[in-house]
Amino acid sequence: MTEQAQPTRRRRGEALENALLETAWDELVEVGFARLTMESVAARARTGVAVLYRRWPRKDDLVLAAIQHFGETHPIEVPDTGSLRGDMIALLRGASNGRVPFVTVVSAAFSGLLASSGLTPAQVREKLLGDRQPRSTALYRRAHERGEIDLGRIPPAVLTMPFDLMRHDMLMTFQPISDKRILEIVDDLFLPLVTA
Repeated sequence: MTEQAQPTRRRRGEALENALLETAWDELVEVGFARLTMESVAARARTGVAVLYRRWPRKDDLVLAAIQHFGETHPIEVPDTGSLRGDMIALLRGASNGRVPFVTVVSAAFSGLLASSGLTPAQVREKLLGDRQPRSTALYRRAHERGEIDLGRIPPAVLTMPFDLMRHDMLMTFQPISDKRILEIVDDLFLPLVTA
């Protein structure tokens, strides 16, 4: 008795969209923003280009969606060490080690994406983050509940500062930041501001 070959199942809905976004990310990593085309993504995904255009009218829409999808499907774990200091050190280490390839790809695509979309860097960031709360929100809420910090008196810029500094360092070197630098950010800059 011979076994018949199973017919190929057509991807639809969310499964199709996820596959297209993953393919677009892979294409972005491999060829960069300038050489990525809707046709190259469609060919790589083994689908028609009209399938892409129905979801994303322009290349920059597709690239923004692919970047957002990658970030959402490759989250950085939010640690719970029992202390704000321990949580911040662990979170910065995890983000630094886990986000260097992401930062490198996005940085390489950024100027082309800005020129093509007409958006400012702040508008791109807003589109990518949407209404999502930063992953550090839970970490800060726990520290507040433990009595380590008072979230009511800390300016939002202070809460984002460790991540802004880490992102700056990674953009300057395309390397994970050192443990020494992480400790400087947490112990010398961040904790004195939030616990004063």
